[in-house]
Amino acid sequence: MKNLYYDVVIAGCGVAGLYAALNLPEEMNILMLSKKDLESCDSMLAQGGICVLRDESDYDSYFEDTMRAGHYENNKKAVDLMLRSSNSIIRDLLTREVDFERNEKGDLEFTREGAHSQPRILFHEDITGKEITSKLLAQAQARENIEIVEYMTMVDLISAD
Repeated sequence: MKNLYYDVVIAGCGVAGLYAALNLPEEMNILMLSKKDLESCDSMLAQGGICVLRDESDYDSYFEDTMRAGHYENNKKAVDLMLRSSNSIIRDLLTREVDFERNEKGDLEFTREGAHSQPRILFHEDITGKEITSKLLAQAQARENIEIVEYMTMVDLISAD
């Protein structure tokens, strides 16, 4: 490890951890820990797609599909936040060169899977997780302020103030 002190420590190098690291200010010193090699994270293995709210007319259906899939135990505010932020996250992933399937016109191709009653899933072949994770990982590895350590388990975290 390059440093002993970090502003942020992220346990896990999957999509969530990488996306968080890339959205933190570049002035912050970030350490990312992976308990195995980077290719073995669950995000790399994910085959399905990523859901997106296509337009406001789909909100109620998408919300209900999500609640039903979670046996109505979901936090409704969290579900609302996920649905409402999905478009901006997809736009951000596209600017980060994540490649989703497109139709003959070049528009994003949506499919239906799982508990979804409407086609609202973006995908990349049958390796969507690998597509997203590898693009985010390459960007994180290129950033001077992000250090990634494989085969490291977090046992203790000492913080000041």
